[in-house]
Amino acid sequence: MNLDIYLEKDQDTVLLNVEGEIDAYTAQELREKLLPLTEIKGRQVVVHLADVHYIDSTGLGIFIGALKSAHQHGSFLKLTGITPRVRRLFDITGLDEVIEIDDHEREEAR
Repeated sequence: MNLDIYLEKDQDTVLLNVEGEIDAYTAQELREKLLPLTEIKGRQVVVHLADVHYIDSTGLGIFIGALKSAHQHGSFLKLTGITPRVRRLFDITGLDEVIEIDDHEREEAR
């Protein structure tokens, strides 16, 4: 199970492109990259998930932790490019009501 994470910065916005599966084996890597990005006041963190086709409960927990961190530090978290299968997980768990999800592609998310 592989996870690739690419980071792009543009002033106060950080775009995190995530590819692969987010599960118990790869979630720690995502946590280590994502959480520090949410700890800067005023920063917008956009996580692009178009190339993620599987997320388990551990992965969902990473996004909950990132959202809490963003609220605590005055930053902003948004998810983009979510596939229908992954989007369904956010809908079923109700996370779509607390985390901003933009279903548009990467360029439109900026």
